[in-house]
This record gives sequence, structure tokens and C-alpha cells, in this order.
Amino acid sequence: MYGLIGKMRAARGKRDAVMDVLRETTGALPGCLSYVIAIDPVDADAIWVTEVWTDQASHKASLQLPEVQAAIAKARPFIAGFEFQVETQPVGGFGLPRAEAG
Repeated sequence: MYGLIGKMRAARGKRDAVMDVLRETTGALPGCLSYVIAIDPVDADAIWVTEVWTDQASHKASLQLPEVQAAIAKARPFIAGFEFQVETQPVGGFGLPRAEAG
């Protein structure tokens, strides 16, 4: 499995608009096992996104889907920036298949 944990910053007062776009486009992405959008309780403009994919190729391919490209274009005016993104290798958890040892 392939995972990403990232923190993005919405333009002041636009966090809900960004989260609405994210929620609208994360329904059925091929290879996506989990996509969690969370607010930061101490930072009104921060959004945390935790993703789990079957593999890195599935994530990369999703970025080329027309609906994802449209969502990026729709959200871009409301995003102030990305603070960081960390790649992970999930090994399992509630709702996820157990990763093979390797």
C-alpha cells in the first residue's frame, strides 16, 4: 500500500469551500482505499488529508482523471498553499487490507 499525509492551507475563510470540493471528488477513485479530510482544531485555515492507495501508481493515475483535474481547478483559487506532504507505507488498520511483508 501507498500512503500520503498532507497539510494544506486554505485562503482565509475558505477552508469549508476547499473541503467541499475535496468531499465532492473523493467518492470512487480507482485504487483509493481511504481518503480522510480533517480540520485542524487550532488552525482555522488548515486542512489535513490522509490517503491510502493500493500503490503509488494508482495515486499518480488519479491525478490525471478528468474529475480530479476539474476539482483541482475549482479549488485552486481557495488554496493558499501546501505546508508539507509525507509519504507512508500503510501496513493495515481498520477498513484496510493487511499489507504483505516486504
